[in-house]
Amino acid sequence: MQFGLHIGQQNITMDECRRLWRWADTAGFDWVDVWDHFYEAPPIDGEGSCFEATTCMAAIACETTNCRIGVLVLGMNYRHPAVLANALVTIDHLSGGRLEIGLGAGWHEMEYRAYGIPFRPIKERMDMLEEGVQVVRLLTTQERSNFEGKYYRLENAACKPRPVQARPRIWIGGNGEKRTLRIAARHGDGWNTPYTSPEEFKRLSGVLDMWCEKEGRDPASIERNVNLSFHMAANASGLAAAEQQYRDTWGAAAEPMRARGVVTGLPGPGAGPRLAIRRGRGRPRQHRHSPAGGLGRPPRLGRDHHPRVREEVSHARGTSDHAGKREVRDTLGNQRK
Repeated sequence: MQFGLHIGQQNITMDECRRLWRWADTAGFDWVDVWDHFYEAPPIDGEGSCFEATTCMAAIACETTNCRIGVLVLGMNYRHPAVLANALVTIDHLSGGRLEIGLGAGWHEMEYRAYGIPFRPIKERMDMLEEGVQVVRLLTTQERSNFEGKYYRLENAACKPRPVQARPRIWIGGNGEKRTLRIAARHGDGWNTPYTSPEEFKRLSGVLDMWCEKEGRDPASIERNVNLSFHMAANASGLAAAEQQYRDTWGAAAEPMRARGVVTGLPGPGAGPRLAIRRGRGRPRQHRHSPAGGLGRPPRLGRDHHPRVREEVSHARGTSDHAGKREVRDTLGNQRK
């Protein structure tokens, strides 16, 4: 099992962001990523602050040496995929080949409206995602590329220098059963699902398996990850603060979210977290979480706590760590008070 940290870089200073990813890089985490928003998420009133994603990735690349670097996920129609591919290749070089590419259709309508970016119907956004994934794949793997789509076009296009990695992995984010999971089966190396319960993860994973079979692809060839909203305390004295942090993060949705992808409680036997994953086909790899508000300093869930959390995750799934490689991503986000 592996752990990662997702930093929701909103309502937080850049010094705090830098402290978090530097800490994660030396605390045993295998992955650090940010999210792709310009306004606060979930939407409130548009007054929150949020640092841009690709430039944060570049900063993480320059200030870390061990962890994989990504965004789960980049909204496809925020940037032309050819321009995005060039930025991602640069980040792969800055990181020495540690880039992970996460792509999705986009959903935060407030951002689109504010910046004059057309917020197209979901079918069109999915069509743009499917075309854009192919554009990014071509430009990050081929010397020259041609592509003719409804929304994007390449003509003898090059993206040089080539990435450090021969084939950077692409993760497709979202839960749509008709389009998102089929796009993942066709084009993705991995699939990311946000805040799903164990039962829903298992069901959606089965849908992805079905699309893989229809596309003639081995379901086990696609990695699977889950976003978890993480609000675990390191010790009993921190439980009340962790609970308040959870309520501040989700507001009116706090109670409904308890039935979804939320981790609470304490690590260790008899005080297990509420876990939002069980083993399905295709080896689920990653969990992320998003606690928020007034962290003060990074939580003490680094190397010393990983074995205890691993034990609880495995116990909750009823599986052994030896059943397959898995990655757990923890998300630190700051909501405006």
